[in-house]
Amino acid sequence: MRVLYFTRSYTSHDFRFLEAMVQAGHNAFLLQLESPVDAPERRPLPEGVRRIEWRKTRFAHRRWQIPWRVAELKKILGETKPDVVHAGPVQSCGLIAALSGVRPLVIMSWGSDLLWDTRRWLPRIEAKVALRRADAFIGDCEAVRRSAIRLGVSEDKTMVFPWGVDLIHFSPGEDAGLRSRLAWDGCFVLLSTRALEPLYGVDVLAQGFALAAKAEPTMRLLVLGQGSLRPWMEAVFEQNRVSHQVHFAGQVDYGDLPTFYRCSDLYLSASHSDGSSVSLMEAMACGLPVVASDIAGNSEWVQAGTNGWLFEDGNAQALGDALFEARNAGAMLRQFGAQSRQLARAKADWSKNRERLSEAYEKAVAHRERH
Repeated sequence: MRVLYFTRSYTSHDFRFLEAMVQAGHNAFLLQLESPVDAPERRPLPEGVRRIEWRKTRFAHRRWQIPWRVAELKKILGETKPDVVHAGPVQSCGLIAALSGVRPLVIMSWGSDLLWDTRRWLPRIEAKVALRRADAFIGDCEAVRRSAIRLGVSEDKTMVFPWGVDLIHFSPGEDAGLRSRLAWDGCFVLLSTRALEPLYGVDVLAQGFALAAKAEPTMRLLVLGQGSLRPWMEAVFEQNRVSHQVHFAGQVDYGDLPTFYRCSDLYLSASHSDGSSVSLMEAMACGLPVVASDIAGNSEWVQAGTNGWLFEDGNAQALGDALFEARNAGAMLRQFGAQSRQLARAKADWSKNRERLSEAYEKAVAHRERH
């Protein structure tokens, strides 16, 4: 099947979807809405994927460009002649594809496009326009599916599966001496891997950690990723005199990620919006217990008293209390970590979940033929 994969940028998630398409025997084309100089994913395209370029370069998408994008996409469709178009996020690539009139069309949510952005009226309208023209819809959790149905997708068009992780790459193991290099032997290490942006609640994370770390001197925080809130977080740690208990590691390559998970005792996410978070699944696959905000997406993965703790979204004091409780959980932490790994093996195996992609394409083609 010839598949035009239309996405916003080129991330590690896009790499995995494209790789899965090729491995399933599809002829894959990549069309990026934006082409930033520093792409989030450094790996080259999977072998066999052909990149399609816009006739005019645009680095940042804006709504006023939509008519031009639609016209350009129609020309690209005429040249590539795909059997199906796979587009997402919903309000950008999904909307442009829907307005182009292409069929069959599979629209894929990236989680927050439906769970967070649709709190505002214009993105909500854009989502409705796009979703009502989809022949199939892909979501990564039940919360996303419910949101899509409320916005106009008929239930029989929906397909839900977690994007999952490589359970061999992300697995329990040794940390290659990372903890020793940080001089954190004997410490209780927390790990955050989310972008340092407001959506991911890193302000709450900083405040909650500061509360717990002042009471527990052996607590440490390992922060991966980059973003606009890093200076603000550093100021919070400085003001609370816990800066020596925090290490900012910056952006970490995919191949090195398991080392950071294995260095840690607990995974931490204070995100305000998530579907089935891939970083959460990576942590669980590495056997980490979890402390996470009690949003719908996290609640599908984290069960209080089974593999971690949930705290009230946005409540730094509740987060601090959960961290302090986790620090004193003793042998229960190992039990929680084992449960995390077991759940990841049952639900987050990408080698199995990726097969659902072809099912979604077949569903879209069948729907188009019926109508």
